[in-house]
Parts: sequence; C-alpha cells; structure tokens
Amino acid sequence: MTLPELPQSRALLDLLRQQGVPQERGAYAYEGWELHTHPDLVERLEDLAPQWPVLATFGVPVLAAKGIAAVVAWGTGILLVRLPEAPTGPLDLAEPCPPLTDPGQGWYSVHPWQSELHSAESKARLSLLIRHALSHAATLSEDDSINWQGRPVQAPGARKGKAAGRRTSRDQGGRGRRR
Repeated sequence: MTLPELPQSRALLDLLRQQGVPQERGAYAYEGWELHTHPDLVERLEDLAPQWPVLATFGVPVLAAKGIAAVVAWGTGILLVRLPEAPTGPLDLAEPCPPLTDPGQGWYSVHPWQSELHSAESKARLSLLIRHALSHAATLSEDDSINWQGRPVQAPGARKGKAAGRRTSRDQGGRGRRR
C-alpha cells in the first residue's frame, strides 16, 4: 500500500517520486521500489507506532492519518514529523530536510534515537510525538466520512447489532423496562 495522491501530501510525494527507483527484487527492494531508508530506521518506525500501517511510498516508509502523510522515516537517521508547531521538550532535533522542513511547511526533523534520554523515555516521547503528528495530519483532511485511522465513520443513529433494534418501555413513555 502506498500514500494516496492527496493535495495535503503533494510536496512530500513530489520529492519521493523524484528519488524513487523501481526495483522488484534484491536486498534493497521495498514494496517494488529501491529502499531509501536504512532498515534499522524502518524497524524503529514500526516499533514506535506498532499498530499503525506503514505505507511504502516510492521506497520510503510513511505513516498517514486519513491518507495524509504525518511521519516519514528518512535516510539513515531522521524522522520527519508533520506538526502545527516545532516539537518542544528534551527532544534532539535532526538536520533539516529542505524543502519539506523549510519555514512554514509544517515538517520537522527529529532523531529517531534520542541519545540524551533513557531508552524507555526516548521511545515514550517519540511515540507520543508520532501520535501527535498523526492526529494533526487527520485535522488537515476534509473527509469526514473516515476517522483519523482511515476507518469509516458510522452515521449517528445508524447503530448496528442486537441493541439497535430493541426498544424499552421508556421509548413508549414508560419507566424504562425492556419489552
């Protein structure tokens, strides 16, 4: 699966498309493309967001919310995160990745292994940062038919299951006994 072609991800997709090299087989093949991210970084991204699907996009692992890019594992040691403002706290920022990290673009570079923090604290802070980026990316979507994880949203009043068809006497003006 790859990142969908949405306007909110256009700058990233254009950049990844330019560097993408089709490759079906070999040690560095990644979902039909040459891998442009160190395998250790791919593993780290999967470890930081274990229940989130990684989208192999032109040879680069990407996390997205509502189909909009939120986190990118870049090169050998950079996580790009999409946020409304620069990350704060004791997070070690990485080298910028122009043009994505240019001012006003909403992308920030962080080290995927925070050497100044204990391993567990590093993982916790980065996992939280990734969840924040995913949540922020979802707010950039205009599609209200899916939730931030890309699952269909159930319309109000469209409940399914056994309880949906049951009516109580309260529904009929009584005191709440089930019929």
